Amino acid sequence: MLGLNFVTAQIFTETEIVINQHIEGTLLTPSDTESTPLIIFIGGSGPTDRDGNQSFMKNDMLKKLAVNLSNNGISTFRYDKRIVKQIRTNTIDKNISFDDFVIDAKSVIDYFAPNYKTIVIAGHSQGSLVGLLALDQNTSGFISLAGAGKTIDQILIEQISKTAPMFLNESKRVIAVLKAGKTTNDYPVALSSIFNLEVQAFMANWMQYDPVEEMRKQSIRSLIINGDKDLQVGIPEAELLYSAATKGELVVVKKMNHILVKIEGDDLENMKSYNQSEIDLAEEVTDSILAFVISLN
Repeated sequence: MLGLNFVTAQIFTETEIVINQHIEGTLLTPSDTESTPLIIFIGGSGPTDRDGNQSFMKNDMLKKLAVNLSNNGISTFRYDKRIVKQIRTNTIDKNISFDDFVIDAKSVIDYFAPNYKTIVIAGHSQGSLVGLLALDQNTSGFISLAGAGKTIDQILIEQISKTAPMFLNESKRVIAVLKAGKTTNDYPVALSSIFNLEVQAFMANWMQYDPVEEMRKQSIRSLIINGDKDLQVGIPEAELLYSAATKGELVVVKKMNHILVKIEGDDLENMKSYNQSEIDLAEEVTDSILAFVISLN
């Protein structure tokens, strides 16, 4: 390990940037270097802000990771997902699509491309797939942080089979309808958060993309990071991505959970950590990313 995760003094400048009408974020630029690589962070599912937080979940995961990296010579940009701004301004677009998130990521890349020779995309959870789809000639590397290797419909079926097996057959029927590009009012009421009519188009759009197939399309160097205490994305998911990567590296962090912190106790401690911003990130994450980005130059 490089052991660079414990810098505490702030040695970067912080700039608020408006990319377009949908996207605003924070750029951290190391103070002691003229030309640095840039990592663009893409948050996970739900209304996730630039720091990695939601309304009732504050852990500052993305903020802490950005600060760690920028204190060690790497520029970072993290941004609010467009749904965050819509919620704050009470202008929610009911027709928002998964593809909109990809468009936003591409817009961020295009904004910074003229000024950075090395741009790395780092997507967390859902953001891993978004990042994969956004990669282009302006990107030099890709980092998956707890990113799924299976399609969202496969993941839903697995989750429902474990938590609500009595709805499994109905769920498979609804998923088949969505994958066919249609909608339905006939779904288990108990699973409305997944299948209600307002989110069906979004889910259908998301189901179109297979992370493994998207990874196979890439010749870019990739770093796949996952923890063995991740309750949402297991190690087999990371291994699927790794197996599909042309130039991939897999890092499995012992005792690390979905929000990149180490858990010594049980699942209850694990879940509590999602709302505990004072916990430090697993140092292996920062160290692995630093080594990866340095190797790109």
